[in-house]
Amino acid sequence: MAQIIDGKAVAAEVTEGVKTAAEMLKAQTGMQPGLAVVIVGEDPASKVYVANKGRTARACGFLSVEHALPDDTGQEALMGLIDELNGDPAIHGVLVQLPLPGHIDEGAVIQAIAPDKDVDGFHFTNVGKLGTGVTDSAFVPCTPAGSMLLIESVLGKDLSGKNAVVVGRSNIVGKPMFNLLLAANATVTVAHSRTKDLPGLCRTADILVAAVGRPQMIKGNWVKPGATVIDVGINRIAAPEKGEGKTRLVGDVDFDDAAEAAGAITPVPGGVGPMTIAMLMVNTIVAAYRSAGRTPPVF
Repeated sequence: MAQIIDGKAVAAEVTEGVKTAAEMLKAQTGMQPGLAVVIVGEDPASKVYVANKGRTARACGFLSVEHALPDDTGQEALMGLIDELNGDPAIHGVLVQLPLPGHIDEGAVIQAIAPDKDVDGFHFTNVGKLGTGVTDSAFVPCTPAGSMLLIESVLGKDLSGKNAVVVGRSNIVGKPMFNLLLAANATVTVAHSRTKDLPGLCRTADILVAAVGRPQMIKGNWVKPGATVIDVGINRIAAPEKGEGKTRLVGDVDFDDAAEAAGAITPVPGGVGPMTIAMLMVNTIVAAYRSAGRTPPVF
């Protein structure tokens, strides 16, 4: 049976480190790290995410600011708020919760955030830095950054000689994951819906990262014996065994099946999920240190 990679435990360790770094920065410079989160509309899942981000930020000793805007907020008003936050010296990280309502140009909003406050890592400047291997000054998207820490917790920082397969090519997870694995010296293949013989390709992977958004797609016989499996997917499926109309969360990997073959595997929930918010805190503390002209801590 595979080792279960405990994302909650690793995330707790990371956020404790962030809290210590925030205390040191305040003691040395008087500066309190500041994170501003903007949410437009009433999407229930987004509201839960924003509340969790705010709670964790406050626990880390940050100034946590939330701007909740009505669903009919116009593009101009949203861009004006981002411009204000870009210029506010008390705010070091700016995050706009996605998805945005359909009438707003999401891409334009993301690119309006100042690159040095772009703690989601979606601005073209940060994407370009990551893509060209300048990982020390790039803000890396939080989910792949957290996934890398979980991989390192099992295999260490140098992945030389390891074959990695990333299933999914999104800008938010798949592509940055490719760049991070490559920077750690793994040999990386990105697979997707057009890939020929996906199960066969997955079986070559010492590190298998699933980020496709299809519940329990990756089966145990897709997994190379002893592989490290990172399941980024969060899918809600019917759970009639819990009662009528009940649901449960599953990943993109068939956990019970894959755990028989894998050497180490992340559960859903409790794997990659907690790491995403932890890495948002890391990016914010790094932004604050840079703003103060200090060398940022390394996590």
